[in-house]
Amino acid sequence: MPQPVDSARSIVRDAKRIAVLTGAGVSAESGIPTFRSNGGFWQNQRFEDLATPQGFARDPKFVWQWYEERRRNIAETKPNAGHHALVALENRAEQFTLVTQNVDGLHDLAGSKNLIKLHGDIWTLRCTKCNKEKVDRTELADLPPYCDCGGMLRPGVVWFGEMLPEGAIEKASAVVVSADVLIVAGTSAQVYPAAALIPLALRSRAAVIEVNPEETDFSSDVTFGLRGPSATILPQLL
Repeated sequence: MPQPVDSARSIVRDAKRIAVLTGAGVSAESGIPTFRSNGGFWQNQRFEDLATPQGFARDPKFVWQWYEERRRNIAETKPNAGHHALVALENRAEQFTLVTQNVDGLHDLAGSKNLIKLHGDIWTLRCTKCNKEKVDRTELADLPPYCDCGGMLRPGVVWFGEMLPEGAIEKASAVVVSADVLIVAGTSAQVYPAAALIPLALRSRAAVIEVNPEETDFSSDVTFGLRGPSATILPQLL
């Protein structure tokens, strides 16, 4: 009998429409800790207090100090073999869409083109006054930063209690419904509405390939559950 990765590879090879959902586990293999992995505190503050509109309104400089530290740490990392495998898969597939919960921009650096960023991008700065956005990967010396219009800039990420970027989940759902294959990599799929994409794919009769070191709540439902790091398994799917 073929190993599961061999069977999964044949399905990926024959698929015309491929969708991928990635989570923090893909970035963790590049050395980026997951959002909840540092004990849940920073300077005696909960992460949730640093990632809410209320926390930002209360002390924008303090919030920006934490985000700038994250930006500096991310800037020292590089895409791993899992990121690059997804780029290669995109180049081969007839239709390919990568839906990510990650905000670190490593998929962009690797070369992914057709991206849906459900939770925004830490390298994007958005004005709280005119709502204009810009991408800035340079170190921010003066915190908080300001827009040309005089408004204060905020990180272009989705905070707790905020809506996802307009149209993001609708586009992702449409892609999943029409996909032949959904690859779910590096996520336990506990954060909604992203987690709803997996049962949506199953109801649409797409093959679902889970790539994760450990089993998750949806492992018993997927077509293939491939156990191991995404930087190891995703290249094997090619």
